[in-house]
Amino acid sequence: MKRITIVLLTLITVLSGYSQNIRLKIDNNLPVFTLGNQNRIEVPDDGLWSIATKWENDWPADWEHASPIKVEQSGDWQIVSGELELPQGKFLLRDAYRPEGNRIKCIRRFEWKGKETLETATLSVRWKIDAKKPEAFLPGILYYGNPSGEKNGAHKVPVYHGEAGEKAIFEEHRYTMPFASFEWSKNQAFKGAALHTKPSQVYGGNHFDQWWSLGVQSFENHSELVMLSGPITYNGQPSVAKALQQRAMPYGDTYTKIEPGTIIEKTFYLEAYEVKTKGSGFQTPLYTSIDIFKPFYVEDFPSYDEIIRDKYRFTKARYLNTDDYSGFNMYPEHRTPKVVLGWAGQSEAPIYALQVLQERLGDENIPEMVQKSADHICTSEFTETGFSVIYDTKSKKWSGTDPVSEGQAMNSIALAIKYGRTNKSVDTKKWEGFLEKACDLHLARVNKSDWNPRNTAEAFYISPFLIASELFDNSEYKTTALKIADYYAARHLDMEEPYWGGTLDATCEDKEGAWGAFQGFMTAYEYTKNKKYLDYAKHAGDVVLSYTVVWDISFNAGRLGDHALKTRGWTNVSAQNQHLDVYGVLQTPMLYKLGQYTNNEALKRLAITMYRSCGQMIDPFGSQGEQLQQTNFAQHGDMSNVYKLRGGYSESWTVYWITAHFLHAAAQFTEMGIDLDKQ
Repeated sequence: MKRITIVLLTLITVLSGYSQNIRLKIDNNLPVFTLGNQNRIEVPDDGLWSIATKWENDWPADWEHASPIKVEQSGDWQIVSGELELPQGKFLLRDAYRPEGNRIKCIRRFEWKGKETLETATLSVRWKIDAKKPEAFLPGILYYGNPSGEKNGAHKVPVYHGEAGEKAIFEEHRYTMPFASFEWSKNQAFKGAALHTKPSQVYGGNHFDQWWSLGVQSFENHSELVMLSGPITYNGQPSVAKALQQRAMPYGDTYTKIEPGTIIEKTFYLEAYEVKTKGSGFQTPLYTSIDIFKPFYVEDFPSYDEIIRDKYRFTKARYLNTDDYSGFNMYPEHRTPKVVLGWAGQSEAPIYALQVLQERLGDENIPEMVQKSADHICTSEFTETGFSVIYDTKSKKWSGTDPVSEGQAMNSIALAIKYGRTNKSVDTKKWEGFLEKACDLHLARVNKSDWNPRNTAEAFYISPFLIASELFDNSEYKTTALKIADYYAARHLDMEEPYWGGTLDATCEDKEGAWGAFQGFMTAYEYTKNKKYLDYAKHAGDVVLSYTVVWDISFNAGRLGDHALKTRGWTNVSAQNQHLDVYGVLQTPMLYKLGQYTNNEALKRLAITMYRSCGQMIDPFGSQGEQLQQTNFAQHGDMSNVYKLRGGYSESWTVYWITAHFLHAAAQFTEMGIDLDKQ
């Protein structure tokens, strides 16, 4: 091991763009980022630069370290440089730092001056945090350790406790927002730090599609934010990718071949900040990431009007109407038609959306479609736990129930009644009786002393209860809704148990669970104007937002490459299901409203991006598939080769929610008086 001593000759001072002053000073001859009088981000004891020259036991080995010997000023840039001598030659190393808003931008440069190729090198970016067992947040991947995912099967999701020797490092293209952050407590206050990256492929990577990696690692008495030129690991398994729904796959030999004369540069940002309350440390870097990438351009996406018309055309293709039933088929042609409420079926969504959009769509058949399908929903059978959500057109029987599907269905039915009362072309009487019966059943159940929901799923009841309280002038519905809202705030705001359980095929931290809480908290605020519910909504909404991709992931040849897909605005599913989908479209009206309530223009603009971006893969039939493989993960097709998963597209699994959410969100925007083509 080699370490070159340093003499730094200057003090680098950086002021944040907000109320927190971040400085880069010299402490024991090493650069240290400070906030106030406390060190926040430091150079590891090994040195500023670390390079591995061998690959052993599925991981980089023979690390060599160096630190600066020279400091220069060039405009706003403070530049530190040094050298690393190896038996094969010399690395010239350089970091250039510059203040940029609330963060410090750095361009790290590796220049290989040796006369032979380094065959198995690994480059790194490492920053030390003086915190033992801090909470880690990796957007779309790891939520404060993923405790619920661990409880329900740790092999399915990444897990992180911050124990000595533990690592959680993932491909940059797996990140929705490419940053890794820590939250920890010190002196009875909460602190935070984050490492942001500009994602890129590795020049000289051993694999065809090798990217830099990003994550966290822990030691006995400190932790590190880290980037590597390829290696990935989680759950104690070196060189594995979270490639399948239930397990990992080997993803090794991610070293870099560095030829003589090679120059590799990597851009990243460092950020340190105060954390107001436990469980809120992820929020600051989340908005910093949005500010870095500014994912607001929409002119290369389909228009709002085009998307609505395409989705309505596909909706008509899914409409079923016989003497026995009417509704919107959940499944593609190769499956037995079923009318399924909530979650992946969303057969109830059009009874609200199409009423609102009828004038825009100009179809005189809409009232009949709405009336018949809504009336058929009212034939659903009730049990002591709720109403049935699956109607099999072959057996002509209802079955199945779950709080996610019920809550979502009740919400759309409530909205349909609310709008329908002003719409003389439909009769809402049957719908009202059905919704009241559902509310009364769940009112009694939730108010029992033993009510103890397993996960965040029952947050989906908050909004329909509140709408129903107004529809039926029933204060008990409102009281119960607020009871549920307060319960979930107490359960989730500190992130000891992050929002989870809203995705029925994944039992872990997910955006749908967070969405259920966000929708509920927002509706509670709108019906009470009590600021605490807006605070709750801001927290849950930011968790939801963290699953949104804010940058354009590039693709090689493949289905996504065929379309030159832009990923900004698409959403990751959960810590378990790591593909992209269009689910975030449903959340866009609420995100837009949150931007209005909090005077945050970035939220409003991002909501527009999300809606319009997700129209990219609509085919000439108005159809879209469910899963886009932006990273090394798949759930359909040939999953035998981990190196061929990224860039794939599952277009045959066209369950109806993919269409319904676009129309549902468009109806809400219409009622808000907003046309996304004119914003």
